Amino acid sequence: MEAMIEGCAGLDVHQETVVARVLFSPLEKKPKTSIETFSTTTTGLLALSDWLATLQMML
Repeated sequence: MEAMIEGCAGLDVHQETVVARVLFSPLEKKPKTSIETFSTTTTGLLALSDWLATLQMML
């Protein structure tokens, strides 16, 4: 199967946590995986946003 995008993210949302998994790499390489867990507090969700923004810059 041919890769079509360089990165994607999935979120597993629970009452107290959000687990985020990101796959990213150039199209011609096997994707790297990064998994982090964040709280659902405002501080935790802002940290999730910052983490995703940081990973987006790696593409």
